[in-house]
Amino acid sequence: MSSQRFAPEFKEEAVRQVVERGYSVPDVAARLGVSAHSLYKWVKAVSPDRSEQQSKELLEARSEILRLRAEMRRVEEERDLLKKPRGTLPGNPSEVPLHE
Repeated sequence: MSSQRFAPEFKEEAVRQVVERGYSVPDVAARLGVSAHSLYKWVKAVSPDRSEQQSKELLEARSEILRLRAEMRRVEEERDLLKKPRGTLPGNPSEVPLHE
């Protein structure tokens, strides 16, 4: 039985169709003319790399969320301070007492 060799670019595109585009392994395998078993092996071979990258992206996203929440709290505090009346001037400018 002869084993067919596939170019790395071909394998990468096949895996990309499964992982990124959401196609099923049997569909992609049938469309590209490869065995589903081979395609499952290709997908499994890149999964550790992908999960490491996804973990890194998830950690970065969580850090960004925490930073944005802290910034939002700060801005809300500033807003609340600016909303409070200062008490230095009366409500109506015509009521300002004149010193004689």
